[in-house]
Amino acid sequence: MLDLNEDKKAKIVEFIRSLKACEDAMEPYKEQRRELRTEFKANGWLNQAEQRLAVKAYRLMKNEIDLDELYDVYEALVKPPTPATVETE
Repeated sequence: MLDLNEDKKAKIVEFIRSLKACEDAMEPYKEQRRELRTEFKANGWLNQAEQRLAVKAYRLMKNEIDLDELYDVYEALVKPPTPATVETE
């Protein structure tokens, strides 16, 4: 078992309390996100797979990913090489 001094124990308790406060504060937003997903699915606007794709697109935009470059890399990885692109030995 860990040998913690009283100061460390107090910091652990403080950390747990702060973490709980953060998670409690986030819960209404998590619920709002669940309701948003449910509403779009219930109305037939976006199914679960389409929602996942939209979230991925959002994350890419948020991280300022160059979508053209990402597509080029993706194409290079998933397309089999053509005879013109295969190097001869």
